[in-house]
Parts: sequence; C-alpha cells; structure tokens
Amino acid sequence: MRYNPLGSTGLFVSELCLGTMTFGGQSTWNSLGNSDQSEATAIVSRALEAGVNIIDTANNYSGGLSEKMVGQALKDIGIKRSDVLIATKCFARIGQGPNDMGSSRGHIMDCVERSLERLGLDHIDLYQMHAQDSMTPIEETLRALDDLVSRGLVRYVGASNYQAWQLMKAQGIAERKNFVRFQTLQAYYSIASRDIEREIVPALVDQKMGLMVYSPLAGGLLSGKFERDKHGPEGARRSAMDFPLVHKDRAWDCIDAMREVAQSHDVSVARVALAYVLAKPFVTSIIIGAKRIDQLEDNLAAIDVQLSAEDLAKLDAVSELPFEYPGWALGPQEKVRRPQPK
Repeated sequence: MRYNPLGSTGLFVSELCLGTMTFGGQSTWNSLGNSDQSEATAIVSRALEAGVNIIDTANNYSGGLSEKMVGQALKDIGIKRSDVLIATKCFARIGQGPNDMGSSRGHIMDCVERSLERLGLDHIDLYQMHAQDSMTPIEETLRALDDLVSRGLVRYVGASNYQAWQLMKAQGIAERKNFVRFQTLQAYYSIASRDIEREIVPALVDQKMGLMVYSPLAGGLLSGKFERDKHGPEGARRSAMDFPLVHKDRAWDCIDAMREVAQSHDVSVARVALAYVLAKPFVTSIIIGAKRIDQLEDNLAAIDVQLSAEDLAKLDAVSELPFEYPGWALGPQEKVRRPQPK
C-alpha cells in the first residue's frame, strides 16, 4: 500500500480508501448493499489489515446506519484511534423538515453532533460537504466549518460534487477571511468518465487539494461483469441502479480495451479499471466498496497491477474526452506560448 499527502494537511492517506455505502442496506440503499454488522466489521478489519488507513461514510447512508456500523466496527476491532482516519459528509436530506438538508450553519451544527454520536468518536478527521448548496452563501458554510475545527470536533474539511468555479470561490473566501480551506474534493472519476480533467483537476492541482475518487468502477459497470447489449448479472448494483451517469458507448469501448489488458496481466477487468485511476498523478485515494470479502480482496489487489506505458496509452486513447470549447482553442495557444525544446 502506498500513501499520498492529503491535500496540504501534512497527513498521509492510503491510495485505497474504504467506502461504506454498502453497510446497512436500509430503504433504497438496499440495492447498493446490505452488509450486517458482522460483515461490516470483517470488511473493515481486512481493509485495515491490508494497509488502508482511511474510511469514508456519510450521514445519509442507510439513514445514518452506515456511520453507526463503522463506529461499532472500530470498537470491535479495537484499533488505535490515531491509526485510522474517518471521513463523513453533511448536506443530504436526513428528515422531512424544510431545514433537514443543505449547507446552512444550522444544518451543519446539528449534523456533526449526530454523526459523532453514531460513530462513537470525539472528532471527525475529514468532514465533507456532500454537495454545493445554491441556497446557502458559501461564507456561512465556511464559517460554520471553521468553528467546528476551532472546537476540535473536526480536524480538516473537504467538498464533494462541487464545480471548479465554486471550489475556487470557496478557497478565495477562506483565504480572505482566514477560514479553514477545503483540503480535498470527493468526485466521480473513472476511465469511462474523465470529465473532471477539463476544469476540476486543474483547479485541484493549482490549490494543492487532494482528490478522493468515488465510483472508480462506475457503479460496477466497469467490473467486467457487464457486456455490450446484454443485461448485467442479477443482483449486481448497476442492474438495480443505473448510477453514476456514463456515456455507455464510450464505456463499452473502454471495457473492450480493458479486457485485452486484463488478459495480458492475468487479472480481472475491475483491477485494471482501478489501476488506471491509481496511475493518475492527481489522484490521492480511490474509494472502494464491497458487499463481500472476495470483492474487497479483488479491489485491494489492484495496487499490485503495474500498467505499462503501452497499456496506459491504449486506455487513454480509447477513453479520450471529445474536444469542447474553450479547450480546443486553448490547446494550440498554449503550445505556441510555451518555449519549444531545442
């Protein structure tokens, strides 16, 4: 297991992060996974044993049950608190009231206390805004997060599903008002959906922020279990929920190319999909989730897949993003502007 800097915090996190959206299976979350406590504890234990040192959850996963099960698993395992980083999130609807969602100070302050209670912890290592909130001024959100850090309830803060301009606006306000700044962004990224390379990745690199990748297998579509023009296996997550959104034609071409690479390395297609994302220098950690130990083991093994330059070139080519403005105009201009090698 390799470890990468978490933004500019000075902390190091494992290149694989354990996602816990499969824990609990309450209500609509059942289609994503329904691990009970004993299964969840076994998954957490194996991940930690393999060198994973960061676990990601959210206050709305299975109505908060995921957080509770993570906390119980840590208690059952008896791991030293400083040896594991816990990341959770706030924004999503958690009740029927008009203020039971969002990034307002009131909602954040209510949610962090409840998350800490469910987790059974006295602090959260990485507290993430699960989405940008068009109804709440970003100044209010950042001030609330700054207060949480000052009180010791939260160590660092991050964002998720933010647009590049919103990130830059938030970072500018944080600098001007001396608030804590976002250290990470959790975003969807996979070989079949490289959209964040257009605007978001350059913003993260500029701001020295970490990238936590969710759904690197595109909700299971890139697992190798699905084939073009065929229904997926019964019980597979992607068969029950067609999420995240993917350009299917491009995805099938990517899967075809990954099958060839997987055969040459004698590994699963899923491992190739994960290895491709891990090879990107701007990726801090990729979030892997599993319903069963055997799924977890296959994902953990992705760190041992060494894709050659030829493999990466082949996968880059098949997954290349179509030109969009202003990218197609900036490229030639940048090439002319840069000094040419002698």
